[in-house]
Amino acid sequence: MKFAFRKLILTMVVLWSAGAMTVAARAGEAELALLGTYIGQWRGEGALVGGDKPEPFRCRLSIAKGNQQRINYTGRCTLVDTTLSISGTIAYSDANRRYEAAMSSNAGFTGLAVGQIRGNTITFDLKEQQRDRSGSDVRIGSTIMLNDSRITVDFEVEFNHSGQVLTAKVPFGR
Repeated sequence: MKFAFRKLILTMVVLWSAGAMTVAARAGEAELALLGTYIGQWRGEGALVGGDKPEPFRCRLSIAKGNQQRINYTGRCTLVDTTLSISGTIAYSDANRRYEAAMSSNAGFTGLAVGQIRGNTITFDLKEQQRDRSGSDVRIGSTIMLNDSRITVDFEVEFNHSGQVLTAKVPFGR
């Protein structure tokens, strides 16, 4: 059960570290330029807190220019004996006046996030209800900030049947 919790947390950190599968509709030059500042190789380290003891993990993220005014990404995180991978795209939708990101993982999780821009910061707020492997409800919350050429992921998961809350903060740098 503990392994499943760790794998769920790591999966969600990886998933929400970026986004996948949206179509940009003639995004403005400023929005595209801002997305372009995140192209490159990123690394982050954090600790999963709330279990018996904090468990360190490491993540890598590669962001590249994609087709049709998108950026593509692939990522991988390692926690103890678990490795999870994600991939996807992020784009700006003029029609919706927001950033849109979607992703998929090797653990079978998929997601869609909406990002709002304020100044030079793009913030993706995610709130999800999922089920763990035993079928119990799990509340997941995450905030991803793209700010001044930095990426930060704050994550929290609450296992409703036990009340246990696990958190992680991952600052990414180049």
